[in-house]
Amino acid sequence: MKKENKKLAQEIRAKEREAAARKAKLKKIIPATVISAAAVVLVVGIIVTAGNGGSASADTEALQTVSSTSIVSTSLEEVSTSSEPKSDIEIPSESGVLQANKDLVVKEGDLVDIDYVGKIDGVAFDGGDTKGAGARLRIGSGQYIAGFEDQIIGHKPGETFDVVVTFPEDYGTAELAGKEAVFTTTLNGIYKE
Repeated sequence: MKKENKKLAQEIRAKEREAAARKAKLKKIIPATVISAAAVVLVVGIIVTAGNGGSASADTEALQTVSSTSIVSTSLEEVSTSSEPKSDIEIPSESGVLQANKDLVVKEGDLVDIDYVGKIDGVAFDGGDTKGAGARLRIGSGQYIAGFEDQIIGHKPGETFDVVVTFPEDYGTAELAGKEAVFTTTLNGIYKE
């Protein structure tokens, strides 16, 4: 009888080990699946926005997505504790080297790094602030609200200026729809590819 109990106990322990191994495997697979799904949603959103012909609604949704997630961002805070960019700062990236040389001027097609705080009637609103994390933007891409990118052209790294835009009437957030917003914008640098 003891041999049978011993064998039964071994079988139970083996099943428990298998169950624990399956559970551990699931703990590894589930986060990877969630991350993959989020990446797919982001890519589909970008494709839909690009295929939308740069409509104002798609532009504002892209602005909100970029500002709230800060997925595409580079921060100069790690390089310099000074609030004013230095002309010799260069940060390598897949997109080239971020240059804060004050002799550079933004032009159509440039990839820039900006920070901004959006306000309506002087009050900051959710999703309208990069919180110093920076956001990469290709000038002329149509990613942001109509008119936003055009107002960056001609500025130099280190400059802070206001970008004034109006949210479309059909904007997804009722508190912002049809309202004029002022984005106090700092040009951190221009990527040189």
